[in-house]
Amino acid sequence: MKKVTIGSGSAFWGDMLEPAVEMAERSNVQYIGFDHLAELTMALLNRMKTKDPMKGYIPDIIPWMEKMLPVTKPKGIKIITNAGGANPIQAGVEVKKVVQNMNLGPMNIGVISGDDILPYIDEIQAQGWKFTNMDTGEEDIDSIRDKIVAANAYIGADLIIEELQNGADVIIAGRVSDNALYVGPLMHEFGWDFTEKYTQKIAAAITIGHIIECSGCVTGGMSNMWRVSERPWEIGFPIAEVTEDGNAVITKTPDSGGIVNEWTIKEHLIYETVDPNNYKMPDGIADFTALTIKEEERNRVRITNMNGQKRPDTLKTCIGYRDGFIGEGLIFFPWPDALEKAKWSANWIRERFKSMNIEFDELRIDYIGVNMLHGESAPVVDKDLNEVGLRISARTKTWKEAELVRRETTHLWTMGPVGSSFGVPLNVRPVIALWPTLVPREAVKAQSQLLEVK
Repeated sequence: MKKVTIGSGSAFWGDMLEPAVEMAERSNVQYIGFDHLAELTMALLNRMKTKDPMKGYIPDIIPWMEKMLPVTKPKGIKIITNAGGANPIQAGVEVKKVVQNMNLGPMNIGVISGDDILPYIDEIQAQGWKFTNMDTGEEDIDSIRDKIVAANAYIGADLIIEELQNGADVIIAGRVSDNALYVGPLMHEFGWDFTEKYTQKIAAAITIGHIIECSGCVTGGMSNMWRVSERPWEIGFPIAEVTEDGNAVITKTPDSGGIVNEWTIKEHLIYETVDPNNYKMPDGIADFTALTIKEEERNRVRITNMNGQKRPDTLKTCIGYRDGFIGEGLIFFPWPDALEKAKWSANWIRERFKSMNIEFDELRIDYIGVNMLHGESAPVVDKDLNEVGLRISARTKTWKEAELVRRETTHLWTMGPVGSSFGVPLNVRPVIALWPTLVPREAVKAQSQLLEVK
C-alpha cells in the first residue's frame, strides 16, 4: 500500500528553525509544511505591504530557505508554506533569488495568491452578500467599513495540488488554511479529488493536518506532558506516515527530544476547535470524535477510523479593522506589603484617570503574580508576597488618550509607595480587531503561477 511521509516544520511566525532542519536531515519525509500565519498576522502583513509594496510576506522565509533548501533539494523533499502572507508573489521572487544566489537550480517555485478579497469586498456586498460577524452576530460590516485594513479568505488545497502536478519543488501561498499545507500533498500523491468518493479520505487528511500543523505542540510542547517530555530543549517536530487508506502513524524526528503519545494527540485534536464533530475547513469537514488513537510503541501513535463530510460552500474570512489604540504600563512592588502597595497604586491610577476625564473603550488593571492570567476567577489572597506587579492597560479611540494612559502610569515610579520600580515604558500601539465571517467560495479569485529557476 502506498505511503506518504509528511512533516511539520513550523507552527507560527517566529517558530524554531533547527527542528525543521533536523527533520530534513534525519528523516525520510517527502514533504514539509511550514505554517507561519495566525489570524491577526495577515492584518499586520497587509500594513507592511501598504507601507512598502515589496513587503508583506513573512521575512523569515529568506533565511529559512537559505538553511532548508541545501538540505531538501538534494533529497527531493518538497516544501509547502503560507509564508507568502499578504504578498506571496513577492515572496516567490525573493525565494527565486535565494535559489539563484545559492546555485540550487533547476527548481520550480509555485506561488498561490488571490485570497485577498479586500479589492472587491464592496462588489460582493453589492451582490447581496452579508458579512455577518460569526462571534457577535452583527449582520454586516457597515459599522467598520471605513476602518478595514485586510480581508483574507482561508482557501484550500486546490491550487497546492495543481502546482504539485505542475512540478513545483517549493510552494509559497498566502492565507491557505493551516492544514491545507498537508491536505494538498496527500491528495496529490494518492490521486484523491473532491468528489464524494474521497470525502472520508479528505476528512482524514484534514484530521492528520490538524494534528501536526502546530509543530512542537503535538510533540510535548504546550502540553500536560511537560513533566515526561524528554530533552524538550531538543524537541523534534511531528511527522505523519500516511497510507492511501486514510490511516496514519504520528511520530517525530528520529533521535530528537520531546514526546508523542495518545495524550499529546488528544490535546492537539481539541486545540482551536469549537465543534469537534464538525471541524469545518475549506477542503472538507472532519469529525474528531469518531477516530481511534492507539500507541504502537514509544513515540509512534496510530490514528484510524477518521471520517467527516464534504467541503462547505463558504470559506471563512478574517476581516481586520482598526479599533483604537492600547496604552499600557507596568509597575513592580517589593516586599514588605507588596500586594497592598499594588492595590494602593491601582486606586491611585483610577483616581488619576478620573480627574483627567480620560475615556476608555476598555480598562484592565491586573496584579502580576496574583490574577493576571486567571482574571476575576482568581482569588486575591492577601499574602505577604515577595513581589507583585501591576499591569494597567487601556483601549482608547485615539492615540492621544492611549499616550496619556502610558504617561500617567510612569508617574507611579516616583508617586507610588516606597520601592516602586518601573521597566522600560511601553509604546502606544494600534489595535487591529478581527471580524470573522464567511464568503461564498466562488467569490474568491484564487490563482497560481510557476516560477522556474534554470
